[in-house]
Amino acid sequence: MGKLFYIMGKSASGKDSIYQKLLEDQHFPLKRLVIYTTRPIRDGEKDGQEYFFVDEEEFQRLKANGKIIEDRGYETVYGLWRYFTAANMQLDKYDYLGIGTLESYQKLRKYYGEEVLCPIYIEVEDGERLKRAIAREETQETPKYEEMCRRFLADSQDFSECNIENAGIKQRFQNTDFATCMSNIENYLKNML
Repeated sequence: MGKLFYIMGKSASGKDSIYQKLLEDQHFPLKRLVIYTTRPIRDGEKDGQEYFFVDEEEFQRLKANGKIIEDRGYETVYGLWRYFTAANMQLDKYDYLGIGTLESYQKLRKYYGEEVLCPIYIEVEDGERLKRAIAREETQETPKYEEMCRRFLADSQDFSECNIENAGIKQRFQNTDFATCMSNIENYLKNML
């Protein structure tokens, strides 16, 4: 049975950069777990790479057909945005790398089993995260600062110490220095594979 390495952390903690770097690393032949979302595509994103971008109708169709393992809905200032994982991995053949929330991690762990799910929890000090989030929004053609602020505040609840503990997260990776953080994660992967 393969493993699913699952990157989690608050917004603007560097999850996407770590995810991309690990996928490019030839030492770790990890397949990309691509989840689905109903949110609009951002500048620079490609359908099927960061997410499968679908509409509410497609979400409901997949759900009716029993193809959804876990889903989350967020009331944003732009309406309901859903994120969800469909049962489309071949864990009997491959190791995967995914990215998501504590809630999705727990549901995937329940579905696939604790021996399959390997958490990679990323932490960054809140002030630094806020600076990174603002800088990222400034690069967008139409910055969505209200949504950025909503996500930043929601992360305090979603990633509370109680929730981290309940998810069984024991090891954390500090992303204050990207190279050091990557080195620590790579050592973790070597021990797990």
